[in-house]
Amino acid sequence: MVVALLAVAIVVGGVGYSVGRLSTLFAGTPGTDSVEAGFARDMQVHHNQGVELAMIIYPDSDDAGIRSVAYDIATAQAQQSGQMYGWLTTWGVPQYSTDPPMSWMSDDGSHGHDGTAVPMPGLATAAQIDELEAATGAEADRVFLQLMIAHHRGAIEMARDVLERSDQHAVVDLATSIVRSQTSEIDLLQDLLEGLPAA
Repeated sequence: MVVALLAVAIVVGGVGYSVGRLSTLFAGTPGTDSVEAGFARDMQVHHNQGVELAMIIYPDSDDAGIRSVAYDIATAQAQQSGQMYGWLTTWGVPQYSTDPPMSWMSDDGSHGHDGTAVPMPGLATAAQIDELEAATGAEADRVFLQLMIAHHRGAIEMARDVLERSDQHAVVDLATSIVRSQTSEIDLLQDLLEGLPAA
């Protein structure tokens, strides 16, 4: 089951890569230190963790709604991650940067411009992932939903920030889609959380 979901995620990631390359062919070319490149790098990391969280809960949950949303998250975020990888390839900039994570998000030093790493908003810690992996039954569902709600809120924050800083149409289109889809998905995740048995 996990292998099948992983295979699907790889395929949609490849499709996203192709879409990402095509979507930037007739647009400007952001540089390696640009807001657009920083967003693409950091959001790939963020999305890849979303896929990881979804793939942890997918084979173990007995809740059909949670399994369905986990599948949707894994495939959608793998596709978008591939799309952003495609952008960076087309722009001819490195997939990774020596700059601290999140340094593209502000100009006031509050997001890594002083050389310090800043946590990505909503990114689960190693301890939280360990907790999810160790949990079972309804408790695992609860931990997953709580982590994913925070994860989506963080992605929305990042997407809204790039929308204020970029006019690159591929970036604007994807960031707008992230805000819209993940805002809607938070409502679904919260409904699923409220429907779980009391802890």
